[in-house]
Amino acid sequence: MEPRRAVSHASPTPDEHGSSAADPTGPGLPPGAPNSGQASPAAAVRRRTRDRRGRGMRGPGVVPSQPGVPELRTRRERFDDLALGLLTEVDARWQDRLGRIEYAVEDVPHLPADWESDTVPLASLVRGQGTTPTRLVLFRRPIEHRCVDRADLGAVLLTVIVEQFAGLLDLDPEDVDPRYEAD
Repeated sequence: MEPRRAVSHASPTPDEHGSSAADPTGPGLPPGAPNSGQASPAAAVRRRTRDRRGRGMRGPGVVPSQPGVPELRTRRERFDDLALGLLTEVDARWQDRLGRIEYAVEDVPHLPADWESDTVPLASLVRGQGTTPTRLVLFRRPIEHRCVDRADLGAVLLTVIVEQFAGLLDLDPEDVDPRYEAD
């Protein structure tokens, strides 16, 4: 049989910071935790990152190198970077014949209510008139939907861009960019 322990029913009086004289660990830590008045750094980390309710570890999967700047880029940012790189390459080759062009990326095309085609456009090219520049809009979600991985995304994006430039220049796509491969 285990010996009985004496239990005190007197409640200690909390001080001005919310901790009591009998609880030297401070607020937020269980009474009797081995500490000298301050929470240890290991206890603070353990408390922040514990696996609550079986949902996995809390906090970011990758700690950012700069506070406030996400370490991993979003799908939209990666698409924009890839599109900008390809557009810059093709535009630099044909700039003397193209004139002024605005490039944009939208998530999805805004289709009219009477749209009857079974396909969704991957890009839109609006020729400029007068002082209005030509505008090339790439639609991110339909292009990404047709791709399996990043290499496939680059190939589809190059195909779409080259075909739009070929239509604008009235040339064959193979003449616009030698990397173009017709399906």
